[in-house]
Amino acid sequence: MTSVSFSSRLNKAVRPHYMSLPQGDKCLVTYIWIDGSGEGLRNKTRTLDSEPKSIADIPEWNFDGSSTYQAEGSNSDMFLIPVRMFRDPFTLDPNKLVLCEVLKYNRLPAETNHRASCNNVMEKVKEHVIWFGMEQEYTLLGIDGHPFSWPANGYPAPQGPYYCGVGALNAYGRDIVECHYKACLYAGIKIYGTNAEVMPSQWEFQVGPCEGIEMGDHLWVARFLLHRVCEDFGIVATLDPKPMKGNWNGAGCHTNVSTKQMREEEGLPYIEEAIDRLSKKHKEHIRVYDPHGGEDNKRRLTGLHETSSIEEFSAGVANRSSSIRIPRQVGQDKKGYFEDRRPASNCDPYAVTKAIATTCLLDLEKKVESE
Repeated sequence: MTSVSFSSRLNKAVRPHYMSLPQGDKCLVTYIWIDGSGEGLRNKTRTLDSEPKSIADIPEWNFDGSSTYQAEGSNSDMFLIPVRMFRDPFTLDPNKLVLCEVLKYNRLPAETNHRASCNNVMEKVKEHVIWFGMEQEYTLLGIDGHPFSWPANGYPAPQGPYYCGVGALNAYGRDIVECHYKACLYAGIKIYGTNAEVMPSQWEFQVGPCEGIEMGDHLWVARFLLHRVCEDFGIVATLDPKPMKGNWNGAGCHTNVSTKQMREEEGLPYIEEAIDRLSKKHKEHIRVYDPHGGEDNKRRLTGLHETSSIEEFSAGVANRSSSIRIPRQVGQDKKGYFEDRRPASNCDPYAVTKAIATTCLLDLEKKVESE
């Protein structure tokens, strides 16, 4: 039996009574931010006197950075700067979820606040109307760290029937997946789809297309919703890129990229040019494609299990063992997008999208200016 949290075993029939109590004109606003690990999410809630109509109506707040790996106790106050607002699928309308940037005491971005620099790049390349879609893979675990629904003292049947599978023997944890999907739709996340993945208890959801900075905002809040839904079920969602050693697939965050020129007729040369630019900065990208400078991806990008080798850059049409994949339909239509398969499941989407936009567009503009 999978080990679930004690909180999930509380009598949930009691909760609806309190959730249905009127709250007058007050509004609960939950502030969400990325902690000092660069992977963890934190949140806390406050009461506003009325429902905010836009992000401008939500005040700055602060928190104790010494408790989130972001400051020393002697100078621990950090600023929360609201940047994007969503509906709250847990306490319902009119309540809100608000994603925040973190600033230090001197109002400079915290070390794990990659949004600030990402936004600067996205503003500079705005004319290219760059779209991103990110495919977030994750694995469900019991609170003991063992994969959800795996035998307690063994392994399930080998990979094969689980990808997009159906039935009790093939699909583990669909309730969580569907609740997360509905929560994302209610919140206003640009969720595109979901499916069971190759390893049992592994799933994926896709967010996008999103333009520029919007990609990171929506994916981070979608991750927050996933962790909250799993909390209700007493299960853990891990974004570890290789949660199980051996002959099991790892988890990535494949990133689809398209500019205005790539989407227009005869856009394929722009896709090929972008891939050529990426090929020349493979090592730089690997360093920012997981939170630990590429160390996490070393466990995943082995050349096996539908991955490329971390040591070499490669590209191909419909090739899921390459660094960059051009979908077959794109090759036929000669326009569309490309897929960067290197980002790890625990990547920071701001760092990934910034690197791609810089290499493919900003460096290009610098070259044009110098000629």
